[in-house]
Amino acid sequence: MLLGPVAAQLGKKRLLIVSDGALQYVPFAALPRPPTAGAGPETEPGVPLMVGHEIVSLPSASTLAVLRRERAGRPPATRKVAVLADPVYDKEDTRIRPAVRPAAGTRKPEVREYSPIFDGKRSAREASLAETGWRFRRLPFTRREAEAILAMTSPGDGMKAVDFSASLATATSVALRQFRIVHFATHGFLNSEHPELSGLVLSLVDEQGAPQNGFLQLHKIYNLDLPAELVVLSGCQTALGKEIKGEGLVGLTRGFMYAGASRVMASLWQVEDRATAELMAHFYRGLLGRERLSPAAALRQAQIAMWKTKGWEAPYYWAAFTLQGEWK
Repeated sequence: MLLGPVAAQLGKKRLLIVSDGALQYVPFAALPRPPTAGAGPETEPGVPLMVGHEIVSLPSASTLAVLRRERAGRPPATRKVAVLADPVYDKEDTRIRPAVRPAAGTRKPEVREYSPIFDGKRSAREASLAETGWRFRRLPFTRREAEAILAMTSPGDGMKAVDFSASLATATSVALRQFRIVHFATHGFLNSEHPELSGLVLSLVDEQGAPQNGFLQLHKIYNLDLPAELVVLSGCQTALGKEIKGEGLVGLTRGFMYAGASRVMASLWQVEDRATAELMAHFYRGLLGRERLSPAAALRQAQIAMWKTKGWEAPYYWAAFTLQGEWK
């Protein structure tokens, strides 16, 4: 239905998708390309569109001109990649030293004492996460994800912020401006009624187990100064937001672009932890390895690798992540 009318014009071109309405939720990479006469195996019926094309999304064609204008004359960052991963969400986490871990039966502090945290709890409630008791499950594969990414960088070129260092203080620090790529591997939460309360969940307790604000919400992202070449949001539903007529989805992706990022890679649905770690390993191998691919090409190569791997063939595992912004 979508690609049939233009199948003969697609060739092997890079595709820039400016979608509207419900199409903003469609993983174009996974759509089967309609058959065309005299083409190669990548155009056979049922073969995903990403096999023959790099695919990039934008809220509007004019957004690309704005991104390029802001990037012009900007000095390149001196270091490669900063990774924030595997935060500490709970006071019962084993990473809290036993000597300071709260005793069993200790009354949990009221989150209303910390208004920024309460905003985050409200967002979680409106995103139907109340049944978790405001507790976020640890994502152990995000640590492997961080280690795999940083293994591809030279000493001094990367920053690994895990455990308690994967905090709101780190995410909002000027230190991140040194890096070309900023990678967040953690939970995301969506509030489509109040998009300013959507965000990323970072460490919610300190090393002593005391509660702290760990919600990087959209209104805070808009106030960042983060001129990164690429921001990767390796969490759930990080590409979604509130649909505003004429503006598209207003959410985390738009926030990071406003903060200065030339490109943002984010997800359309609730992603699986282990599969995401595998996809990211393929992605960064193409991006930082010998090939030095562009982000769009690296994502395509990673998705093809997952699609060809037994057990990961289903689009659920590889098609959630989309790249928005500059394709070069």
